[in-house]
Amino acid sequence: MHRVGGDVVGRRKFRKTDEFKIPLLPAATDVIGIAKKMLGFDRLLISCQDGNERLCRIRGKMKRRMWIRLGDIVLVSPWDFQSDTRGDVIWRYKRSQADWLRTNGYLKI
Repeated sequence: MHRVGGDVVGRRKFRKTDEFKIPLLPAATDVIGIAKKMLGFDRLLISCQDGNERLCRIRGKMKRRMWIRLGDIVLVSPWDFQSDTRGDVIWRYKRSQADWLRTNGYLKI
């Protein structure tokens, strides 16, 4: 193992400090959910905290930058119409951010 600036680099996984920033919190209409099923063509079935299952699409900006897998914690923005059944995925939380949400009471799933 090597020491670089006080951090141990080698067999242990080296994590960037970016992962530990305070995550994007839900606004007034946004809901946190879990990806339950991949449906293809940028669409997912997401189980949200408000009790609804929504058919959500991944925004184009997000689609090119990050991958969403089953079980990932995401932030959903429900549509103005069909708000109980449809929405857009606007953020995917990393594992450390999801843990932070759980400890601070934002994530109840």
